[in-house]
Amino acid sequence: MDHSHEPDAIRARLAEGPKVNYLRDWIYGGIDGAITTFAIVAGVVGANLSVGVILVLGLANLVADGFSMAASNYSGTKSEHDDYERIKAIELRHIRNYPEGEVEEIRQIYARKGFEGKELEAMVKLITAKEDVWLDTMLKEEHSISPIQRSPMRAAIATFIAFSICGAVPLIPFLLGMNASAIVASIMTGMVFLAIGAAKSLWSLQRWWSSALETFFIGMFAAGLAYGIGVGLRALVQV
Repeated sequence: MDHSHEPDAIRARLAEGPKVNYLRDWIYGGIDGAITTFAIVAGVVGANLSVGVILVLGLANLVADGFSMAASNYSGTKSEHDDYERIKAIELRHIRNYPEGEVEEIRQIYARKGFEGKELEAMVKLITAKEDVWLDTMLKEEHSISPIQRSPMRAAIATFIAFSICGAVPLIPFLLGMNASAIVASIMTGMVFLAIGAAKSLWSLQRWWSSALETFFIGMFAAGLAYGIGVGLRALVQV
């Protein structure tokens, strides 16, 4: 059982309110960080360039691309938040200025759900008796918008941290000057993909090994493309 259904436990859980989940931002940032940095490593190795080139391009990617992704996620999340506030203001204005029409919308919404007759009218009366309940219902049922909004700044920070941590892994063997750095980087990055995929399964119905392998193959395929391009352009680069 996921949680207790005792009255006191239910009361305490509801008092806390719904929690905002930033899992998408962590997964998005982590996978992209590992893929883009490892793709750079694979491409440079394929082109047979120096370790210095790998480190310069890899570290530049960590900072610039990490910041770019975080900023983009901030802007995108803020746009969603702004759109929510815009639609909320419109619906609130309609409720206050055109209540009859909004009551009819509630009536038709719940009629489509199978309510009818006295039961339907009682449902409409209950919902429209409180403005906040009425407003939340219109946002959810008419616009499919949740009143629980994610923080743009927290989403951006989660993306940047995950990107930086996972993206740094492919560079570690080169920073430490390890033997067969490219092979070690491949193994370490592959483990990152597996770990991210396995962790992602905790919030889904997908089996952990299936999620891990799915993420692994996506990441390694991207790196393989970069390596192939590097090999293909090796002669051109070395001219």
